[in-house]
Amino acid sequence: MKILQPEKLKDPVFLETLGSLQPDLQIVVAFRMLPEAVWNMPPMGTVNLHGSLLPQYRGAAPINWAVINGETETGVTTFKLQHDIDTGDILLQERSPIGENETAGEVLDRIKNIGAGLLVRTVKGLIDGSLNTTPQSQISSPDPLKLAPKIFPENCKINWDQPVSKIYNLVRGLSPLPGAFTFLDGKMLKIFRSKKEEITPAVPHGNFETDKKTFLRFAAADGYIRAEEIQLEGKKKMPTEDFLRGYRLQSKA
Repeated sequence: MKILQPEKLKDPVFLETLGSLQPDLQIVVAFRMLPEAVWNMPPMGTVNLHGSLLPQYRGAAPINWAVINGETETGVTTFKLQHDIDTGDILLQERSPIGENETAGEVLDRIKNIGAGLLVRTVKGLIDGSLNTTPQSQISSPDPLKLAPKIFPENCKINWDQPVSKIYNLVRGLSPLPGAFTFLDGKMLKIFRSKKEEITPAVPHGNFETDKKTFLRFAAADGYIRAEEIQLEGKKKMPTEDFLRGYRLQSKA
């Protein structure tokens, strides 16, 4: 097996070496932006496997944003690469539900297997000529297009003025990486799993309540987010009960 690891995808040596392999078809998964000289090289083009039901959730983090937005369904798509990212003609799609308590990581673990099968079917269909392409502009949807841009730290900070359902989805959508966070005793606290408690909070938004043994919950706009699995800056990820047994809380905000 020949492995090419170019620093620059427009490197003439890399392009010459890639061309010497005389590929009939290229397949890309989780790639950076490819120049046309690469994706347009094979006579059958270049196929991408994308973790959404295109044209919805074009971008770098489709699974994360689908969970963050509270979607109940996602899927995988194979399509032909074109100039603009994630806009090429669709080959095949397969749908998959999102459980109301699933994390982005759990969704990924399931649909990556679905995607592998879809990719095999796509290649076979292209070889035997049984596949037709569908321009994304021809796919109708009752919802406006939603994008899935790269996730930055500012996307991960919890806003406790929001409803618990929205915060709960943010925690799910950023678990296990990069992790939704707040602050505890002046240190970053990541929350990877939580539960919703939709009751009127007794403390201001962002403050927490705890019995220092079994629970730690933060007040939101219309209830509490009960932290179930957390990681305080400088410590390991652990269940909240384990954390409370070994840490003395210094503040209430």
